[in-house]
Amino acid sequence: MNRARGRASGILAKHGAKYLMIAPFGVIFIVFTAFPVASSMVISLTSFNMLETPEFTGLKNYINLFINDDVFLIALKNTLFFAGITGPISYLMCFVFAWLINGLPRRVRAFMTLVFYAPSISGNAYLIWKLIFSSDLRGYANSVLSGLGITNGAVLFFENKAYVLPILIAVQLWLSLGVSFLSFIAGLQNVDRALYEAGAIDGIKNRWQELWFITLPSMKPQLLFGAVMQITASFSVSTISTELAGFPSVEYSGHTILTHLQDYGVTRMEMGYASAIATVLFFMMIVTNLVIQKLIRRIGE
Repeated sequence: MNRARGRASGILAKHGAKYLMIAPFGVIFIVFTAFPVASSMVISLTSFNMLETPEFTGLKNYINLFINDDVFLIALKNTLFFAGITGPISYLMCFVFAWLINGLPRRVRAFMTLVFYAPSISGNAYLIWKLIFSSDLRGYANSVLSGLGITNGAVLFFENKAYVLPILIAVQLWLSLGVSFLSFIAGLQNVDRALYEAGAIDGIKNRWQELWFITLPSMKPQLLFGAVMQITASFSVSTISTELAGFPSVEYSGHTILTHLQDYGVTRMEMGYASAIATVLFFMMIVTNLVIQKLIRRIGE
């Protein structure tokens, strides 16, 4: 016991300033992230309507979720399909555009970075896409299709389940060049140029080999950060669906796990059931994140 205390005292004496520096972040992380996640997992085992005392129900919420809730199964399928397409494509888009822009002159690079990043911070993005896919001939898509003779009248894009998910995917990809895109540009800017000269001496002959053996290994922190951000964005789709397709969308064609969570947590106030949905989504993100991190660590090997 005394030895353990002495070791702890030695660590604090040596690294006390470092622990002091990270203490504010640690407190914020525990209070606003770790504690709410743990609380949500506990509440998911109860029946709780925010007014009465929570009643312990065990795994009943999870059983109902996967056995009796057909809408959740639709939301799960939509979310997996949506994330499976937008996640990898948006991640590659972020890197490819960052890689191409990085080779431009400084002022041109700054302008192009702003152009590509702007949609992700635009507050009126959904208004643009609503206008494009408006369900009358004033919508740009209907106007073009009608003008080309492809359709005879207005196509009801968000009233037809065949169009809803593809449109949501297209909008998400358009909005996807956000923080990950900026982190990739920053990572590319910080790659040591001497490594390319050393690589040329060691036998690297073209830009693809430079990319795989030098650029990507030097950017692993940014690649990991970008992966986390894109995974989070692809699994937590909600606003796009409710703004464009409405809530609920036609035949739940745009329904996702997060919209289902908001339905039970905000509208119905069934916090136990909503917490169960949140827990399932949380573990889906964690597992996907671990798999992606393992793949990224193998880059350059």
